[in-house]
Amino acid sequence: MTSVALERDRQSWRVTQPRVLLSEWTKLRSLRSTRYSLLAATILAVGIPILASSVISSHWGSRSPAERAHFNPLDVSLIGSQVAQLAIGILGVLVISGEYSTGMIRATLGAVPERLPVLWAKTAVYAAVTLALMLPAVLIAFFASQSIISRHHAQIAFSAPHVARAVIGASLYLTVIAVFGLALGAIVRNTAGGIATFAAILFVLPPLMNVLPQSWNDAATPYLPGNAGSAIMALHHDSGNLAPWTGFGLFCAYTAVALAIAAVLLVRRDA
Repeated sequence: MTSVALERDRQSWRVTQPRVLLSEWTKLRSLRSTRYSLLAATILAVGIPILASSVISSHWGSRSPAERAHFNPLDVSLIGSQVAQLAIGILGVLVISGEYSTGMIRATLGAVPERLPVLWAKTAVYAAVTLALMLPAVLIAFFASQSIISRHHAQIAFSAPHVARAVIGASLYLTVIAVFGLALGAIVRNTAGGIATFAAILFVLPPLMNVLPQSWNDAATPYLPGNAGSAIMALHHDSGNLAPWTGFGLFCAYTAVALAIAAVLLVRRDA
């Protein structure tokens, strides 16, 4: 074989980031758990707002004037996103911890000895898939739920101040949730442990803050990852919460730190 042919053969087998991305995309879409989890997240993001708005619409006549005055129609549209984050985060953990539990990670890292391209590829592919699904899901949820409650003239327009930011921000929040879950899975390397850590940070820690003195609770709670990130979905900013983009930026920083820790551990630890 000539030197030119040998060089061509080496190039054809060379590990590149686009090839690792393609590999991770193939693995992601071929897993049954991925399809079921993403389907569940999409159904939750769309179905719960439609169901909630239907119930509200059917009982609108029994609401008091005070309840009608304090009704926030945007909350109904985004309630599904609050629930869908559980499915998105758990799948994020599974995307990488599942390979550790099956031992497939050894083959993956054997094919990509530098290791970090695997983490970047998994992160990019899962984040892109999450955004591609959740952005249309939250838009459908918004317009469908607002259409249902519009018969009582209780709806809010997409063009109203801060509404577009909150609705689109919900899909961005879910995308970062996906990366956050994946980073925790890479750090813990165990499915049960990763899911427990994710649930503890997002769902258990905020209520536990109530055991602190009220002044400490009020000062610390807005800076928790979930509370900071979900600020982008708030229609109005009050003094007890971070500004929408400030909170979302802080949540992105938490996620970046988790991903950096995962990268360091992936390089230093054995598969």
